Amino acid sequence: MDMPIRKTREQWKNQWKSEMASLTFNWKSLKDYLFILLGVIIQAFAMRLFLVPALLVSGGISGLAQLVNFLTNFPIGLMVFLGNIPLFFLGWRYLGGLRFALRTAFAIVFFSFFTDFLVMIIPPQGVTTDLVLNSIYGGLMYGVGLGLVYRGKGTSGGSDILSRILNHHFGISISTSYLITDSIVVLLGGFIFDWERALYGLAVIYVSGLAAEIAFEGRAIYRTAMIVTDKPGEIAQGISDILERGVTMLHGTGGYTGAERTVIYSVITQSEIPQLKEIVTEQDPAAFMVIGQAHEALGEGFRPLKEQR
Repeated sequence: MDMPIRKTREQWKNQWKSEMASLTFNWKSLKDYLFILLGVIIQAFAMRLFLVPALLVSGGISGLAQLVNFLTNFPIGLMVFLGNIPLFFLGWRYLGGLRFALRTAFAIVFFSFFTDFLVMIIPPQGVTTDLVLNSIYGGLMYGVGLGLVYRGKGTSGGSDILSRILNHHFGISISTSYLITDSIVVLLGGFIFDWERALYGLAVIYVSGLAAEIAFEGRAIYRTAMIVTDKPGEIAQGISDILERGVTMLHGTGGYTGAERTVIYSVITQSEIPQLKEIVTEQDPAAFMVIGQAHEALGEGFRPLKEQR
């Protein structure tokens, strides 16, 4: 599969101008932002009702903010916001374009706000003192919120941004990048809280991951996309520029019409599906697209193939 060539500064400038010109606010984008807003509110409730009272670290910047709050009493939401600022500016170019980056910034700001705002209306002891219940329901709520943010074509920042940076620069798969970043935070939680809570924290990460996949629609980490279109060049260019994923052009023949058609094949991550749908819809609304599950993706941009030998 052909991989996109690294863009020059001039190409980045041209892409920036193009994205600025294409920015529009309509009902579709409003719906995306409502999904994101609902998602971050659910995540904030999960933090305040279950995870923070039980001292369960969920990984990422929010988990790190919990640890800082425990040691210094610094507000969790404000810490999440401050911690995401350097990551956002380091990784905005890997967030899939300006529109996706704006949605991510929106998610970060409102998640930070609601996480601190809910302190005033939710009792500090939460709902229950049972660690099992806190792990299950905290993980489920947090994951459902994350899945809704993905449906709004955004990310929650933190591990999402860092994972994309690691994937882009070092070829570490997205799933492995998440595991690395979240495990480091949970390990710190074991030292600061206790190891029993660290183990429950790993359960929270697992449950929230499953819930996010189901809420977003689907279970596979990687997805394969096959697109039958009359505008293969435009769609392939969009996938290369916005998603920075490789594409392969296949030649097909219609079984009924006998017409020659081009079929685009690409492998993407779960969170990139909404962007892919948007690219295809904008370029060729009459295209036919099938998105399937991939149990494993090996090669450049994913897990290195040589590890499987």
